[in-house]
Amino acid sequence: MTVFAVEYVYVAESGALRDEARPAHRAWLGDLAEDGTLLASGPYGDGAGALLIFKSADEAELNDLLKQDPFAQAGVIAGIRTTEWDPIIGVLAAHVS
Repeated sequence: MTVFAVEYVYVAESGALRDEARPAHRAWLGDLAEDGTLLASGPYGDGAGALLIFKSADEAELNDLLKQDPFAQAGVIAGIRTTEWDPIIGVLAAHVS
């Protein structure tokens, strides 16, 4: 499995839509964390986006998964940057194959 850093950039002025979709978004993320697919996630302090760390077989599989995010389905994500990442030191280092 490969570790990926995923950055979300939210649509400007989408706070109300995000608030509405947040319970489903967090439930979806919780399920992924429980099965080990999601290693960490959280919003940026300025509220403009979020960082999510995933394990996935490849980027195509990850992109298919990201389409299922309730935030994506609600149309509140303006952009996604997906980068293969190799955590060398720290608690996430154990997840690199």
